[in-house]
Amino acid sequence: MSVFLQLNTIFISILIEAFPFVLIGVFVAGFIQMFVSEEMVAKVVPKNRFLAVLYGTLIGALFPACECGIVPIVRRLLLKGVPLHTAIPFMLTGPIINPVVLFSTYIAFGNQWDMVLYRGGLSLVVALLIGILLSYQYKGNELLKKAAHTHSHQPASQTFLGKFIDMLRHAVDEFFSVGKYLIIGAFIAASMQTFLKTSTLIELGQTEATSSLVMMGLAYILSLCSEADAFIASSFRGTFSTGALVAFLVFGPMVDIKNMFMMLSVFNKRFVFYLIGLIALFVFLGSLLL
Repeated sequence: MSVFLQLNTIFISILIEAFPFVLIGVFVAGFIQMFVSEEMVAKVVPKNRFLAVLYGTLIGALFPACECGIVPIVRRLLLKGVPLHTAIPFMLTGPIINPVVLFSTYIAFGNQWDMVLYRGGLSLVVALLIGILLSYQYKGNELLKKAAHTHSHQPASQTFLGKFIDMLRHAVDEFFSVGKYLIIGAFIAASMQTFLKTSTLIELGQTEATSSLVMMGLAYILSLCSEADAFIASSFRGTFSTGALVAFLVFGPMVDIKNMFMMLSVFNKRFVFYLIGLIALFVFLGSLLL
């Protein structure tokens, strides 16, 4: 009975810490959805290749979208003419470098800035490198034909009150969409901490390389929302190195089970798996350097 009480305590504590940040994230994402159009972003994309990559990498700081909802936004941007090498870095950094996620990381790791800087810094480097590579390798948008020919028919309200109601509706939908993944992830994390011996995890990740791989695999399987994953990662502080924890915090928002399937529904399969391979390689190497 004490084991299940421990499981329940850890599970509830993770949810209590994480839910406020998920709420903030979905409301801000709802505001962006209703009041900031993709045209505003597309109009100011630089013509220069490297500046366009840099722009796409940094603009994510203003778009606090979770990885659960950023793929449809990226598809709309590509359809409006935003280059692939601008849209993909935005997709990679958007769920990580926005203020809500960075603040939740700061809180989760005991009001310390080092993990915030490591997480934000590595995500920027990975996105920049991938964006530059894509700018030379791909000229098209790599969208599936069905994705390129579908258009959103969501009625757009013209009045402020109508937009505000739409924002609330979008926020509620987003909350219930991402909330279930958070609950599942919190339960798996709590179960691992309760039933899986710390010595087993340490044995799996005895070296810097294997510990990073274990945490990247865990991030992929848990498929947590980026507003909440720092609270899961912080619970492994006594088990894994800083580099491995950063790998968890960067790889998860870029690639997990749920957003991989979302990408496969929008992009060509070969492009998706190539992109995932690049992300895994750069995050892994970056975590070793840390």
